[in-house]
Amino acid sequence: MDLHQLRYLVAVAEEGGFTRAAAREHVAQPGISAQIARLERELGQVLFDRSARGVRLTPAGEAVLPHARAALAAVTGVRDTADELAGLVRGRVAVGMVRGGGVVDLPGLLGAFHRDHPGVAIRLVEDATDALLDGLRRHDLDLAWVGRHGDPPADLAVDVVLDVPLVAAFPPAEAPAQVTMAELAAHTVVALPVGAGVRAALDRAAADAGVALHPALEAGSPPVLADLAAQGLGVAVVPAPALAGRDDVRAVPIAPEVRAAIDLARRRDAPLSPAARALLDRARAAIA
Repeated sequence: MDLHQLRYLVAVAEEGGFTRAAAREHVAQPGISAQIARLERELGQVLFDRSARGVRLTPAGEAVLPHARAALAAVTGVRDTADELAGLVRGRVAVGMVRGGGVVDLPGLLGAFHRDHPGVAIRLVEDATDALLDGLRRHDLDLAWVGRHGDPPADLAVDVVLDVPLVAAFPPAEAPAQVTMAELAAHTVVALPVGAGVRAALDRAAADAGVALHPALEAGSPPVLADLAAQGLGVAVVPAPALAGRDDVRAVPIAPEVRAAIDLARRRDAPLSPAARALLDRARAAIA
């Protein structure tokens, strides 16, 4: 029995088939099949039920799978510990960013991290907050910048990255002193798409005020929304920092105040790899 066999066992179980497992492991499908067959001979047990309906773990496979995962995790832990003692950071880190989170300079953060740790492969996913939280819980992501509505989930640890008021971006000549949600609903609104944390905060505030907002235009980044407002295409609702330094639009407070928050989230139940810890430390330094 060797580590390749255990890795292939986990891959076939998680991918639900030999072909997808081979693609994931970047090896030929017959090679995975041969290694699994060899492992079954060594254990004296059939680990997978191969049928026309697909590939499923047998009871023996179900019993062996947690031990295979633990063995692979132990080997990764040994390598990570050795790398830490040697002062090295390498491996991979998978991160997520909520759609519309453009007020966080993630490209700058990742770029600086890559220059310091070129041996780390970085994977970035942009998605809605709920999908990113699922990715953390499935261990597909190490860290994720997510929108927050209410209290953070109990199974995740978070650092608050941003907690700011939303404002309405008006052309300067048309800007009132403040705007209510009912008054905002009478304008053409441009906003982030559904799935963005800012959009969820906006929609919740509209519902609390008993009004419905139907944005005429949507864009994935607050600066683009401000550009649309500057062109007279509507009133943009964005986090206040997105308008800093601009004179082509004016930030109008929304009454009552609507706030948007972005958290940097990670799992509580699993330690971070050295690479993910190094990125978390850099992200925390950027927050401070």
